[in-house]
Formats: sequence, C-alpha cells, structure tokens
Amino acid sequence: MCAPARSETGRIDSVNFSSERRPLRASAWSSLWLLTRRDLKVRYSTSMLGYLWSILDPLLMSLIYWFVFTQVFHRTVGETPYIIFLLTALLPWVWVNGAISDSTRAFLRDVRLVRSIAMPRWIWVGRIICSKGIEFLLSLPVLIVFAIFSGAHIGWGVLLFPVAVILLAILTLGTGLLISPLVVFFRDLERASKLLLRVLFYASPIIYGASDLPPFAQPLAWLNPLSGIFAMFRAGFFPDQINWYLMAVSAIECVVILIIGALVFRRSIAGVLKEL
Repeated sequence: MCAPARSETGRIDSVNFSSERRPLRASAWSSLWLLTRRDLKVRYSTSMLGYLWSILDPLLMSLIYWFVFTQVFHRTVGETPYIIFLLTALLPWVWVNGAISDSTRAFLRDVRLVRSIAMPRWIWVGRIICSKGIEFLLSLPVLIVFAIFSGAHIGWGVLLFPVAVILLAILTLGTGLLISPLVVFFRDLERASKLLLRVLFYASPIIYGASDLPPFAQPLAWLNPLSGIFAMFRAGFFPDQINWYLMAVSAIECVVILIIGALVFRRSIAGVLKEL
C-alpha cells in the first residue's frame, strides 16, 4: 500500500483518504441494496401470493381484534374507527417483530458468506432492517384503503409519519446490532427474544393507546420507545394521540439504543467471526 502523501508542512494529506472512503461507502451501500433485493426475491420467488403475505398477517390480526373489541366486548380503549387505530400500530409492529426475529440469525443463516465476503459486517443486519422496512411500505395501501372506506379523516399530523418511519428504522437497526452478535455466543437468546417479543406486543400501545394505561402503568409507556413511535403513526388520523413529550423521549431512546447497539457490535464482531 502506498504511503499517504504529506504536504510541505509535514501533515498527512487528508484528500487521499477521503477520496478512498467514497468508493468504499458506495460499495457498502450497493452491497446492502443487493443483499436486500436478494432477501426479498428469495422470500417471494416461490410464493404465489408474493408480497401479499407480508400484509395478510397484520390484516387478519387487525380484523380479529376489531371483531373482539367492537362486536364481542364493549371497547373502552382506542379511538374510532378502531380498525385504523389498530392498523396504524400493527403494520409497523410487523416490521419490528420481523426485523428483530430475523436479526437473531443474521450471521448464523449465511455463515459461509459472512466469512468469505469482505464487506462491513453491519450490512448483514442492515439488509434485514431494509427488507422488512420495504415490506412495511408495501403494506401501506391496505391502510389507505381501510381509511377511505371507514371515513377516517387525515390531519396535519400525517407529517409525523415519515419521522416515525425513520425512528423505527433506527430502533430496529440498533436492536439488531445489539442482539445479532450476542446470539452467536448465547444461542438461547434466540428463543428468549421470541418470548420477549410476545410480551412486548401486549406491553406496547397497539390494541390500546398510551393514554389508556392506568396511572400505575404509565411508566411503561415512557420506557418503551414504541409508545412515541406508534403515536406518530397515529397522529395523522387521531390528533388526540399526539404527546410531544412522549415522542421526544422515544426519539432519544431510539438514538441511545442505536449507539449502544453499534458499540456492542463493534466490540464483539471480531469474536463473532472467530466463533463462526
């Protein structure tokens, strides 16, 4: 490798380094996109319904909860139209659930490729987040259709929707970076994460709103970053769900989780490669 060029003052010329980093960054993003496309193609290439499978799960869950809480029991939580209230949280929840579940096998599923291909290792987690995020975006027409038929009104709060998408991507990436290397060392963590996700589903304001929690359970909403994110997703249809303090806390928690996940990932990746 050639020695870095020095200026007349003896300082290392940073231009060469910056020009070298640009192709590496472009290659990393290109690899991320290629792996994301590969995951999507593999997942739906042999399926007759294709990406429709990604919306059937949240759609059926929403219909079941709608039937139970509106036709069987007298609903005391959420807002009307309740089907929209459910979908605005269930659709992003599928992204969270799928991304975290698949991140537990981010390295174990493609061990040979992880060992042989020289690329930033975070891409193996990032491709999962991206593929699940694309599935989420492709499921949004379902929300639009139900919003039209249910007569839901859209307000200025819909501007918070892109912010919620970004925060959810940050949260899932940070969690994936945190959990993916740890599973390599502690295999039981894969099953434990599935159990925790089941608990998290009911501990998150999905079938109810954060404001519906009793006073003694309110701290749970503030400790759960999904509370503020789901409130952002619902803000366009339900202005009463807007809680700026809760949203700000959730945003801070997402950034903190990303930083912790990146630090854990960086310090453990060498051991992960040896363990594989």
